[in-house]
Amino acid sequence: MEDTEPRSTAPKAADGEAGPPAPPAPDDESRTDGAEGNTKKGRLRRTRRITLAVLLVLLLPLLTAETALRVNYTGDPADGTHTRDRDAIWLGHAWVDGRKDDADLAAFARRVKATGIRDLYVHTGPMEHDGTLPESLHPKARWLIDAVHRELPGVRVQAFLGDVLATESPDGMRLEKAATRAAVVDSARQVLDVGYDGVHLDLEPLHSGDRNYLSLLDNVRAVTRARDAQLSVAAHQIDPLPGFHSFWGTVAGHPKWWSQAFFGQVARRVDQIAVMSYDTMQPLESLYGGYVAQQTALALEATPPTTHLLMGLPFYHENRFGHWNHAETVAAAVRGVRLGLSRTDADRERFGVAAYIDFAATEEDWASYRDGWVR
Repeated sequence: MEDTEPRSTAPKAADGEAGPPAPPAPDDESRTDGAEGNTKKGRLRRTRRITLAVLLVLLLPLLTAETALRVNYTGDPADGTHTRDRDAIWLGHAWVDGRKDDADLAAFARRVKATGIRDLYVHTGPMEHDGTLPESLHPKARWLIDAVHRELPGVRVQAFLGDVLATESPDGMRLEKAATRAAVVDSARQVLDVGYDGVHLDLEPLHSGDRNYLSLLDNVRAVTRARDAQLSVAAHQIDPLPGFHSFWGTVAGHPKWWSQAFFGQVARRVDQIAVMSYDTMQPLESLYGGYVAQQTALALEATPPTTHLLMGLPFYHENRFGHWNHAETVAAAVRGVRLGLSRTDADRERFGVAAYIDFAATEEDWASYRDGWVR
């Protein structure tokens, strides 16, 4: 049997001879440096572990949510989830400031006649920050209204009135001022006097729970109802997770979303509510489509059947933070709308899609709308 005792590899001293000198004992300073080094390494390890834990806490919910959106995009839409002939499109300012003419309208009429578009939201503002609307902004509004009624019987022309709100910057419209809200109501009367079939309000960024906005809607609707006209609004997206607007407002300073309850409060005060279901920050077409399916379901749940709900389609092409052109396609949006409609209220009658915006649309956008939704 071999000797199992460990053998030293250090040289042995001969009998009577002194062994190799012992290494010098560290002085107090070197001992202190070593202790400090160990402390720093320990702190670094703890910092790394904490950072990893924080990343996991932040990323795991995000990955879970994105996975859910991808799953939400699977399956087949129900039969019959196509246009109800209640669709809309946002139109640019060129239609009322003199840049468009009869030939342009004839071409537009040919394009939309075989679709489900029945409402045109024509950019007639923007309003001033005090809520007033200069008449000089829409010199050809009457021409457009008469021409649409002639070329596209049954299609309504609504005045798209918007402005930036002073919710996240010092400049903009302040809805907390009663005089400003009263001026917006007067602007609504002004466009109805011109002959518009309705008023379409788009005020952004509008924070969830804004009671002044709800008061404004009540006052404008009193005017539109008296004229047998429509009141429609462009609506923010709904919290994809409960309370998400509060979280995002804290970390980014821009709440972006509305609570589902506030969305319902708005929807009950208007004739039409159009969800701006684009600029979603989704990086893939499947995730965007799943997100639209989710938004469609949430909006259907909150919107009374007496209110006409429309889901926005991205008829524009940009690449910037919040909007990836390769992901936010009309085809993905249409499929998402059909999936959300199928799972929530497939027979909803007052429902449609709204395309944003005419001057940026491509032939592919129109084809995706026709093939996927109009059929």
